[in-house]
Amino acid sequence: MKKLSILMLAICSTAIFGQKVSDYKYVSIPERFESFKGDSYGLEEALAKALKNKKYVVLPASIDQWPSEAKDNSCNVMKADVLNVKSMFKNKLMLVIKDCNNKVLLESNGSSSIKEFEEGLADALKMALINVGNSNPVAMLPAKEQTSSSSSAIAVNTVQSSAPETAVIAPDTGSSTGSYSNGKVVVQKIQIDANQFILAKSGSSVPFAIFKTASKKDVFIVKLADNTTTIGYFENGNIVIDIPQTDGKYSKEVFMQK
Repeated sequence: MKKLSILMLAICSTAIFGQKVSDYKYVSIPERFESFKGDSYGLEEALAKALKNKKYVVLPASIDQWPSEAKDNSCNVMKADVLNVKSMFKNKLMLVIKDCNNKVLLESNGSSSIKEFEEGLADALKMALINVGNSNPVAMLPAKEQTSSSSSAIAVNTVQSSAPETAVIAPDTGSSTGSYSNGKVVVQKIQIDANQFILAKSGSSVPFAIFKTASKKDVFIVKLADNTTTIGYFENGNIVIDIPQTDGKYSKEVFMQK
């Protein structure tokens, strides 16, 4: 039962902490927004310019011209589209951004009281873009490695759910399980596989944080329950998370082993 609970928590954590728009570096924009039957009033160029200003790499229409990490794995690329929303008195539109599986990452409405189409739609697009954060990409595996990792994870979880309690081989950075506390909350460290563990609060189905190994030894990419991405590491047997603050700085949150 314990293994089954851990497995379910791991599956839930994947769904909860899916990709968000700012996780991406690359974005694809169609040559023409199809929902505008006539003139799209330069919205394609306006969207491309705005996303470039937010540090995204807008890919050319020809896939042959894409960089290898985008060409070799389309799931490193999100797709942006603008939909025309019919309205009597305002210019309205919806910005829709999807992942490679056509899962919606963001839907953001924009409207403008400016009656002229070109100016009004440009103004509405600016409003819709308010909900798009700056690009802060996370590392993504090449397509073959992603498939291999997913298959391995499924195999490991299947074995664990049906087999007796066995140890999980983890990086040499702290114990594979244990209780930790920052003085305000107590969490349980649960090793999912050799490259990933979670901190879970007792009695909660939502992980407090998910840790994945980064390119630097003993440093982890951390996703918090609010979808914030940051870093974490081990220090003197304790787990440390850099918590982003509203002023752009970071505070050090230390979870000591109990």
